Amino acid sequence: MSSEPPAPRRVVAAIPHGPDIVELCLERSHLAFEVGDCIALYSSDGTQSRPYSLASGTDADDLRVLVRRMNGGRVSPFLCSLKPGDWVRTSPPFGWFRPGANAEQRPFVFMATGTGVAPFVAYLRSPAAARPAAFWYGCRKAADLFDRDWLEKRGAKLAVSREVVSGCHHGRITDRLNDLPVGDFDYYLCGLDNMLDDVTEFLLKNKTPWKHIHRECFFNAPLPSRHL
Repeated sequence: MSSEPPAPRRVVAAIPHGPDIVELCLERSHLAFEVGDCIALYSSDGTQSRPYSLASGTDADDLRVLVRRMNGGRVSPFLCSLKPGDWVRTSPPFGWFRPGANAEQRPFVFMATGTGVAPFVAYLRSPAAARPAAFWYGCRKAADLFDRDWLEKRGAKLAVSREVVSGCHHGRITDRLNDLPVGDFDYYLCGLDNMLDDVTEFLLKNKTPWKHIHRECFFNAPLPSRHL
């Protein structure tokens, strides 16, 4: 992360996606970033921060992040309470996860759980985005799905693990690994650590080179129920 001090940014909009997820839109002010970058957002007193992947296209006028309200959290309840016109401290962009970066060399696959879909949304919202060979996205409940119609139009296959939802696989995205395209692909994985580990193990068993597996862990699943 940059050593620059946090800078205040004005909230432009706060868009709810279900009861516990907010798409927070902040003034961009010409800030440059790449798809896959994160910014740290700070608590109201500036003493705590959490990294959030940007969900904005690179030509967007604003900076967007997906915030899940965590009960007892030090940052997310404050972020979810913000309204247009409020201010929040942010860091400069940082990161190394680059969805679709090798699209001219190889087809690619996106796999996300929860708000780990954010960097893939950023890619698909950016100019000249190529369509993934496969895009799998899983959540615990239907209310947690981000913009279902928009993602389905871009080829996303959806899974909901704790509810039966029409048009969605009932279970985890890792239930259907045998349907995953295998070969000369790049695989971009973002979300729960357990999903990343299960998919990585499957790909390595199928002779996928390590350098073609790109991971960004958003959450460590609590034991003993680690799976989504």
